[in-house]
Amino acid sequence: MLLSELQTKDIINVENGEKIGFVNDLEIDVTVGVVLALVVTTRSKLFGLFGQDEELLIRWSHIDTIGEDVILVRVPSRRQIESEI
Repeated sequence: MLLSELQTKDIINVENGEKIGFVNDLEIDVTVGVVLALVVTTRSKLFGLFGQDEELLIRWSHIDTIGEDVILVRVPSRRQIESEI
């Protein structure tokens, strides 16, 4: 699968149904050629109007399924994602 294909998929947390964002990039261990994490762009919004983009890392081990339209991940909270960065 190409990065450009991953970038078109919504990332959904199956723990709470939250749409987290979109894949922006990948974190790769180049010494062994393994994807370690998805770099996800999300937006913090106030009333859906004001906000700035944030980048979160979602570890590869947290991915449940990569489907045709979505990537399902299993993380208890956004705080847990941020604490792993």
